[in-house]
Amino acid sequence: MVDLHTHSLFSDGGLLPTELMRRVDVLGHEYLAITDHADDSNLDWIIPRVIKATERVNRYFRLQTIAGIELTHVPPPLIPELVRESYAMGAQLVVIHGETLVEPVAEGTNLAAIQAVADILAHPGLIREEEARLAEERGVHLEISARKGHCLANGHVARMALKTGARLVLNTDAHDPSDLIDLEFARSVALGSGLSPDDFERMMSNSRKLAKKALARSRTA
Repeated sequence: MVDLHTHSLFSDGGLLPTELMRRVDVLGHEYLAITDHADDSNLDWIIPRVIKATERVNRYFRLQTIAGIELTHVPPPLIPELVRESYAMGAQLVVIHGETLVEPVAEGTNLAAIQAVADILAHPGLIREEEARLAEERGVHLEISARKGHCLANGHVARMALKTGARLVLNTDAHDPSDLIDLEFARSVALGSGLSPDDFERMMSNSRKLAKKALARSRTA
């Protein structure tokens, strides 16, 4: 299992980064990304702290954890600039909080995230076919979400990805221990989204490849 979208108490999660890492390690995951919510106000506060926590603890866990960030409710015109700033500060993975059905995310966020070539467009809601095609062209991963509410559009996201060839990843968007899942539950989420067992295996492969790419990025701001 690979989970590239989780939150610690650096934003609205319930666990310290190390406890989150320990709980995921016990579940047998290969890779984890800590991607706390950020905008202009806290980007430079979160990234160095997640880098420090993950860099040290990775020496002692089998699990390898990625220092990421989730840009959340950022006005679409600002997204490209904040994506660049996130990488410059040392973020290894950038997630954009997409146009989920259950929050008033600004229209145009999905397109801006894809145009900015973020790593993952999280819970993109009723993403349009042309946006999914652009995501495929630019290598932006679309998320199938295990999180309550965000998962409501999983079937649509899956159909758009299968139609256009866009890469999928499956994440928990975990905020608390109860949100974490194992591989079998992840498979059930995928099948419930209309994906096949083979689609699920490809999705896990996408996640592993993205995790390895992210870990290869420098952590130095």
